[in-house]
Amino acid sequence: MKVLVINCGSSSLKYQLIDSQSEEVLAKGLCERIGIEGSSVTHQKAGEGKKTEAVLMKDHTDAVKVVIEKLTDPAEGVIASLKEIDAVGHRIVHGGEKFKGSVVIDDSVLEAIAECNDLAPLHNPANLIGINSCKEIMPDVPMVAVFDTAFHQTMPEKAFMYAVPYKYYEKFGVRKYGFHGTSHRYVSEKMADLMGRKKEELKLITCHIGNGSSITAVKGGKVIDTTMGLTPLGGFMMGTRSGSLDPSVITFIAEKEHLTPEEMSKILNKESGLLGISGVSSDDRDVCAAEADGNMRAHLAHEMLYYQIAKYIGSYYVALGGCDGIVFTAGIGENQPMLREKVCDYLECLGVKLDKEFNKQATCGVTGTLSTPDSAIRVELIATDEEMVIARDTRAIVEAL
Repeated sequence: MKVLVINCGSSSLKYQLIDSQSEEVLAKGLCERIGIEGSSVTHQKAGEGKKTEAVLMKDHTDAVKVVIEKLTDPAEGVIASLKEIDAVGHRIVHGGEKFKGSVVIDDSVLEAIAECNDLAPLHNPANLIGINSCKEIMPDVPMVAVFDTAFHQTMPEKAFMYAVPYKYYEKFGVRKYGFHGTSHRYVSEKMADLMGRKKEELKLITCHIGNGSSITAVKGGKVIDTTMGLTPLGGFMMGTRSGSLDPSVITFIAEKEHLTPEEMSKILNKESGLLGISGVSSDDRDVCAAEADGNMRAHLAHEMLYYQIAKYIGSYYVALGGCDGIVFTAGIGENQPMLREKVCDYLECLGVKLDKEFNKQATCGVTGTLSTPDSAIRVELIATDEEMVIARDTRAIVEAL
């Protein structure tokens, strides 16, 4: 079964065509600046290099058409026609409490996703556009929704509830939902395989560290807590996001600067985190370069980040009642040896021992065990693969129809 995996943003569309039997990625790519001047597509056929070209894409329907053209192109393509696509798997950011797993997309699912738009205003509407664009072009192809929030739906009430009047949970669904669920699910299951143990036996802490970041406590294969909350703003500091803070910081700044809720939200989501502290960039590579040049604010940004990550790992150690393994994944987690070293330095009190020489080498696709054989907790670097989770779920659900 060939599964087309679609991940739509407000002006972008990532795609992969995966042979779900062999789990081979046949082709992948990215449509950028959809509906904006200068739109382009980058396409990569398996075993070949990336090719980027300017293509006019007025909307996401145009982008889906471009994807199909690339996949079926005699030179660059990997299938002869649209008929070879057996199913489409869509990444959906927010499913609220409505979805505890992946589902076939029908009208009721579309309506339920739309009802979560207020909880993910930058993501869910774009996800819906992607679904509708695919349905327009491939009306008879079964489609599956895979939710970022679904893996976290096993959290107990004591972990997901906020200490605000209960009526806001009843009226508006105000609670912790968690995100990056497909990534946390993939690496936690991969970690169990690498350890040669059943996931039901393990207590794991998975660290998805990128421009957006979250840490999750997984006990027996089920999430018991995670750092992101009602929205992807919660937890520790990120590229441009503040992470969790004293709520009075928000009202204090808003009153002093006479800011609207929208303006305050922009500051917390777009102008904070690494960018806000360093004053340099939201890209950790730029912050690293600035720190190496002696920029003290860049240094402070990193010190804050390492400290906050270590604090969450420590708290989840307690919540889990111990820990068998810690996983680092995603862009920064996979490619920033200094971050892993500094965080693990804090964790020495838990018996963590890092193989610092291998850790320094573990970047740009190098994965493996970061801890020494005598470490009390195994520390692993695993490259995440959210698209594969989507393809696997899509195949399983479609085959069961």
